[in-house]
Amino acid sequence: MSRTPILLAWSSGKDSAWALHTLRRSSDLEVVGLLTTVSSPYARVSMHAVRFDVLEAQADAVGLPLLPVEIPAPCSGDEYEKAMSRSMERARAEGVAGVAFGDLHLADVKTYRERQLARVDLLAFFPLWGRAPRALAEEMIASGLRAWITCVDPRVMTRADAGAAFDRNFLDRMHGDVDYCGENGEFHTFVWDGPMFRRSVPVARGPVVERDGFVFADLLLAGTRRLERVS
Repeated sequence: MSRTPILLAWSSGKDSAWALHTLRRSSDLEVVGLLTTVSSPYARVSMHAVRFDVLEAQADAVGLPLLPVEIPAPCSGDEYEKAMSRSMERARAEGVAGVAFGDLHLADVKTYRERQLARVDLLAFFPLWGRAPRALAEEMIASGLRAWITCVDPRVMTRADAGAAFDRNFLDRMHGDVDYCGENGEFHTFVWDGPMFRRSVPVARGPVVERDGFVFADLLLAGTRRLERVS
């Protein structure tokens, strides 16, 4: 039986990685590419601030082609939607039936994604929808998923969390109303190993900087000497 070809919205973080792991066990959907928004002035993943060469190494490690969507910085909502629409129209023309997302429980975000894809006759899939964040985070860690915290919102997290490992110690340090998967933007991650990988991504942690109200931990491919500022 043929499987339906879809793209996966790929942030380089744990939720999209776990969505890939879930979808690969699906009997009817096949992820054929990773769709990532990249800030064109800085060549980094939007919000996660992961360098493009690190992102490429990650995509290679999971064995899927990377489909970057370049957006300006700063980027208005209109500019973002136009860039995504162009990419989605190309994907549909190449036979892709829809896009999957790693969203858990933000209903307004889910509705927005469904509406935008419907405009170009594509379907939206949410393989992690409704999962409890703490239980899901613990399942990820227990499976062997390994990730670094690349960005934190210092209004709800501590600066020291930037560059920390996403592990049980990290979960145990969380407090108050912080979502254990960072669903509200409290933190972002970069996954370098796990059950969805063919091999681990050799990354080393670089400097931590604060910019535009967020704290970023840079990541470099192992052996790379340049240590530029996170933009």
